[in-house]
Amino acid sequence: MSLFARIARGLMVGALGGALLAAAHAEYPDRPLRLVVPFTPGGNIDATARIVAQGLSEQLGQPVVVDNRAGAGGVLGSELVARGPADGYTLLLGSSGALATSKALNPEIKLDPAKDLVAASPIARAPLLLVVNPALPVKTVADYIAHAKGNPGKVTVASSGSGTAAHLTAELFQIQAGVKLLHVPYKGSSPAIADLLGGQVDSSFDQLASTLQQIRSGKLRAIGVTTARRSAIVPNIPTLAESGLPGFEASTTAGLMVPAGTPAPVIARLQGAMAKVLQAPDIRQKFEALGSDVVTGSGADFDALLRTEIAKWSRVVKEAGVEAR
Repeated sequence: MSLFARIARGLMVGALGGALLAAAHAEYPDRPLRLVVPFTPGGNIDATARIVAQGLSEQLGQPVVVDNRAGAGGVLGSELVARGPADGYTLLLGSSGALATSKALNPEIKLDPAKDLVAASPIARAPLLLVVNPALPVKTVADYIAHAKGNPGKVTVASSGSGTAAHLTAELFQIQAGVKLLHVPYKGSSPAIADLLGGQVDSSFDQLASTLQQIRSGKLRAIGVTTARRSAIVPNIPTLAESGLPGFEASTTAGLMVPAGTPAPVIARLQGAMAKVLQAPDIRQKFEALGSDVVTGSGADFDALLRTEIAKWSRVVKEAGVEAR
C-alpha cells in the first residue's frame, strides 16, 4: 500500500471514529438521570433541584430523579457525584455556599470542588438580607454599624448554624464594617427567625425566602441585601455595597455540576437544556417564589465564580477563626 493510500485510510478511520463518537453523544441521554442534592429535603437547594429536574426532564426527554444525600455540610453528596462515573447520568445540584467553604471548614476532606467537579450551567442566586427586629433603633445599614460600634460585642446576630452562609456573611460584615457582633448559632433558619421575631436576638443575615413574608408584614425590618446588585424581587432594598461597604458581596449560587472528565458534548447538551429551562417564564416565577434570581451563563461562568468564592470564604474562615460546623 502506498504512503498516500495509508494516509487516506488513516483519515477515513479517524473520521469514522469521530462520527461514531459524535453519534454516541448525540444519543445522550438514553436513560434516566439522577440529580443529587447534598442536603435534606425541604430547603432552598432541594426546592431548586426539583424545579430543575422537571425542566430538564422535559428538555432531555428522560426522567430526572432527585436523590437527597445529605451529610457533612453538603460534602457527602458532592463527593458521591465527584467520585462517580463521568458519563452525564449522575448530576449534582451544586451550591457555592457549601462548596466554597468545604475545604476551609474541613481541611481533611478529600474533595477539591474546583478540580473534582465541573459545571454545566449556573442556575440561580439566593441573596441574603440583613434583617433586624423593628425594636432595634436602626433603619439603615449605617445606623446598624453605628449602633454596633457604640455597643461592641452586644448586638446579637443569629444564624442557622456555625459555618453556614448566614454565619460567614456576618463574619465578612464584621471584617469590612470594623464592628464586633455577638454570634448566636441555631440549628436551622426557622428557630433563628422565630427568636428574631420574638426579640431574643437583634438581627440576622438570612435568605430572602425565609424572611420576605415577615418583612412585608412589618414584623421584621430589612435594611440591606448582600448581593452586588439589588435583587429583582425586592428592588427597594439597597445593597450593603451602596450602603457604606463598597465591594461587599455574599450570596449562594446554585449550579448544575458533573464529575471532572465528563465529555464536552455531554456538558454542552446539559448546558443547552438548562438555558432553555431558565428562559421559561413559569420557571422564573418559581424561582422568584423561592426568593432567588435566575442566573444565566455557561458552565465556565459558574466554575470561575466557584474559584473566586473558594478564595474569598477561605480568607474569611481563617481571619475570623471559624470552626467546622
